[in-house]
Amino acid sequence: MSASKIPTMSVPVQDSRGPYVLGIDVGSTASRGGLYDATGRPVKGAKQRVAHAFTTTADGASTIDADQVVAEVRKVIDDTVAFAAAHDLRIEAVCMDSFASSLLLVDAHGDALTPLYTYADSQSRDYVERLRNTIDEAEYHQRTGVRLHTSYHPARLAWAKEQLPEFARAATVMAIGEYVYHKLAGIHGLAVSTAAWSGVTNAHTGKLDTEILDAIDIPHDMIQPLRFPDEPDYPDDTAWPALNGVAWFHCIPDGWPSNVGPGATGPDTIAVAAATSGAMRVILPEVPARIPEGLWCYRIARDKAILGGALNDVGRAVTWLEETIQPVAPDEIAAVLSSGPGRAPLVLPFFTGERSTGWAASAQAQLLGITAATTPANLWRGVFEGIAMSYLRVYEQLKEAGALPERVVASGRVTADHPAWLSVLADALGCDVVPLEMKRATLRGTVLIALDAIAPEAQRATPPFGQGHRNVDAHAEYFRELRDRFEAAYRTLVVQ
Repeated sequence: MSASKIPTMSVPVQDSRGPYVLGIDVGSTASRGGLYDATGRPVKGAKQRVAHAFTTTADGASTIDADQVVAEVRKVIDDTVAFAAAHDLRIEAVCMDSFASSLLLVDAHGDALTPLYTYADSQSRDYVERLRNTIDEAEYHQRTGVRLHTSYHPARLAWAKEQLPEFARAATVMAIGEYVYHKLAGIHGLAVSTAAWSGVTNAHTGKLDTEILDAIDIPHDMIQPLRFPDEPDYPDDTAWPALNGVAWFHCIPDGWPSNVGPGATGPDTIAVAAATSGAMRVILPEVPARIPEGLWCYRIARDKAILGGALNDVGRAVTWLEETIQPVAPDEIAAVLSSGPGRAPLVLPFFTGERSTGWAASAQAQLLGITAATTPANLWRGVFEGIAMSYLRVYEQLKEAGALPERVVASGRVTADHPAWLSVLADALGCDVVPLEMKRATLRGTVLIALDAIAPEAQRATPPFGQGHRNVDAHAEYFRELRDRFEAAYRTLVVQ
């Protein structure tokens, strides 16, 4: 199924029912929003979208103007509130998610001093290494659930303190959702989950990790007070009378609702995202006593944590195939992916380095066992088997930490474009894999989290799933051997 035909679950106004929630998503390419009813379905005709793009430079900068994003969200809210008023619908909550993480220096008047630094900004890379020589990274990981990385606050704040003259005038540091809420509704506070995705929350307690702030000599009050999901704000002086006095749920990182939207809300369902990069996540009732060293773990609520791993190269690996080797017809790709093991080469798919589970940033892709008989279709199969092995390594650590998977729900561009690859994934994991077939599942997840607070008794609509894929017992031995070959090659070619 092509991405353009994926359904949205939208419901006509006349068939919708309250309470209604205004949902907002600030993503990498656009700010989006709309109105959702009590079942978690978007109300038809209320969808909003304002496109944007990050500014990137050769030295690793990836930024966007925070006030531009504020203006985009203001327009999303304006148009959604107008739609609700035109149809006599009462909005009872506002919720928001955004890409994570992000960082912005803000002065004492509440105005931005710098651009917003996005998750892709790597200007702090030298400070990652400095911090590794200063703190015990393994201890930091067990405490906060994250490693030292350019996408987290510790290295970024250390970099900003030394390299940005604006730091001397900064009163607070904010994520994009905080800044938007501050500018539009006078709301202050940082969601525990957003702080967790920023590397400054103790995963076990949900409190600010002051130890890491002390290590980089950052005042604790530069971080706004942390707020759990059951602590929304109720502003009374916004630009929209219809939104005064209703619950505004603090902005959360998009990784959490990307599990909730497809229904992966407990230990029995694992969510797989397969887009340009990839992720595999599970929601658990508590942070594991020992967090697997290859994974991250974020506190998201008083009684929930999300455990997972990230892969650099999923869609990127597919793009490499499309741009590098002789073209293969789509039906031939589907056939080689669904036909079971064959003569595929062994591929370590680390085209831009490795995150989970080995965190080998300098790792390179390796293609092994290519012969004169290897065809372009065999290469497609080999790359997807390598991707499946990378997910398997995360999957094994998820199970060690408490996941009890009965099924895997898969989404993302790669799954939409190449649904047959899920048969490879099912064989690799030894578990049923079901594709989610809807757009904007993340925003729906954000709305569902808000609805659980304001309308817990309302029945939710079931999202649309495609044809499931079951692992084939006859393929099990091949994939066990593939796992062994993958690990042997990894130890030889990646581990230094």
